[in-house]
Amino acid sequence: MALSATQETQALAGLHAPQHRLADKACVAQFRPEEFFSGQLSASGMFIDRFGKVQRRFVADIDCTSTENGFILDESFLFDDGQAETRQWVISCRSDTVYEGRCADVDGVALGRLQGPVLHWRYDFLLDVSGRRIKTRFHDMMVRQSEDIVLNRARVTKFGLLLGELFISFRRGPTDFVT
Repeated sequence: MALSATQETQALAGLHAPQHRLADKACVAQFRPEEFFSGQLSASGMFIDRFGKVQRRFVADIDCTSTENGFILDESFLFDDGQAETRQWVISCRSDTVYEGRCADVDGVALGRLQGPVLHWRYDFLLDVSGRRIKTRFHDMMVRQSEDIVLNRARVTKFGLLLGELFISFRRGPTDFVT
C-alpha cells in the first residue's frame, strides 16, 4: 500500500523527531526568564507576511550573561539570504512579573509582563527594510514549552495594520549555527 505525501512526511518526521516532553506544570508555572536565558541558547525562526508567505528564515546563536538585576542576550543571526546580523538585548527585572528591555534597534524601552508560563513584550522596533529603518510595533508572546524550549510569536504592526508575524523557537544549549 502506497503512502500519501502527507503520510510519508509524517512518517519521516517521526523517525527523526527529537523526543521532548512538555514541561510539567510546576516547571511551566515557575517560568523565570532570567533563569531560562542563561548560558548558551540556539534559536531558529521565520517571518511570515500578512498574506501568509514566508519572507525570511534564520538561525541564531545566543550567549546569555546574568547581571545583578537581569541578563544580557548577545544574539548572532544568520538569515537564509546569507546576511549575518548581531544584536544585544539588556533585560532588567523590575519586579516578579515586570521586565524592561533595551536594544539599539528599539525606540524607547521594551516592556514585558510575565503571566505564568507566558511573557508578553510590547516595544517599537526600528526594522531595516530596503536600507531604510522603519518604526514598527512588536507584540511578542513568549511561552515556556519545556525545561529547554521557549516559543515566541511576535505580531509586527505599523499604524495598527498587521505587517506579519515572527516565529522563533529558543532552545537551551549551544549549536554553533552561526559560527
